[in-house]
Amino acid sequence: MNISRRALCGAAVLAATDLLSFHVLATPSAPKIRVGILKFGTVNWELDTIKHHKFDLANGIDVEIVYFAGEDASNVAMLAGDLDIIVSDWLWVSRQRSQGADLTLAPYSTAVGAIMVKDDASIRAIPDLAGKKIGVTGGSLDKSWLLIQGLARRDHKMDLTRESEIVFGAPPLLSEKAVSGELDAVLNFWHFCARLEANGFRRLVGADDAAKALGASGPVSALGYVFHDKWANENPNVTMGFLQASGAAKKLLAQSDAEWQRLAPIVRAEGRELEVLRDRYRQGIPDRPIAEEEKDAAKLYAILAELGGEKLVGGAPQMAPGTFWALKT
Repeated sequence: MNISRRALCGAAVLAATDLLSFHVLATPSAPKIRVGILKFGTVNWELDTIKHHKFDLANGIDVEIVYFAGEDASNVAMLAGDLDIIVSDWLWVSRQRSQGADLTLAPYSTAVGAIMVKDDASIRAIPDLAGKKIGVTGGSLDKSWLLIQGLARRDHKMDLTRESEIVFGAPPLLSEKAVSGELDAVLNFWHFCARLEANGFRRLVGADDAAKALGASGPVSALGYVFHDKWANENPNVTMGFLQASGAAKKLLAQSDAEWQRLAPIVRAEGRELEVLRDRYRQGIPDRPIAEEEKDAAKLYAILAELGGEKLVGGAPQMAPGTFWALKT
C-alpha cells in the first residue's frame, strides 16, 4: 500500500516524539547512512545535533557525514551511488528525474534569501531599486533571484536586470561589499541575510514573499534531503529512521536556546547574530503537509521554467512526478 505524504510529513518532519523519551536502540549492526554535505553549510547544524544527541542511534541508524568542498562534487557523488543522501533543491531533483534518474526529495528547510538593504537606506520598495547596484548570489538562474524578478515584472512592470546594475558574486564577498557601501542592496542566501540583519540591515523583499505573491499558498521548502527512490523504497525503515532523527533535531533546535549556545562555535556566531540565525532557522522548519508543498512547488516550477527557460529546467516545462517522495511498501 502507499503511505500518504501527509503521514510522512507528520511522522518525520514534525517529529512529535517527546525528546526526553529517546533511548539509544542501535546495535553494532545499525545500518550506516552516508550523508554528503558542504563543509561549512548550515546543514551541519542539524547533523551535529543528530550526532551529539545520538538521535540517529535512537532511530536504529548510524549517520556518517561526508564533507565536500562544493555542491557539484556532492551531486556527482550522489548520482554515482557513492552517497545515500545529500541536500539539494527540487529544481535539480526534477531535472534529474526528467532525464531518467530516480532521485526524490523530503523537505528540509523553507528558509530562503532576501534582498537586504541598510537600515537607513532610502530604498523602501522594489521600484526604489531602479538605478541601484544590486549584488546577487547564485548566478543569473538562482531561483530566488528569478522569483523576485517575476514579482517585479508582474506588480511593477519592472525589469530589474535592465533597470538596475547587477553584480554576481560569492556570498561572503557580496555581504562585505554591501556592508562597505559598494552595493546598494544584496540578494544573498538566508544565513548571510540573517547575519546582515543582525548588523544594521533590513529585509526589502524575500524570495518567500515573491513565491506567495506568485501563487504559493504557504512556505515551500527551498531545500530537501535527496535520495534515490529505489534505495528509499527498498529500505523504508532506514529512510524513515533518518527523517525521524532529522525531525528530532529540528524539534530540539526549535525549542532549546541552550542548544544554540552549544552550536555557537559551529555556527560561528554569538550574541545578536546567533539569535537572528536561530530565529530565521526556526522560521524555516517545514510544518505543512508534504502534499501542499508539492502542489505549490509545481506552481513555482512553472513560473521558474518560464523565467529561466531551458538553461534552468532543461526540456521539462513541468515538475517531474515523484520529485517529492512518497514511501511505498
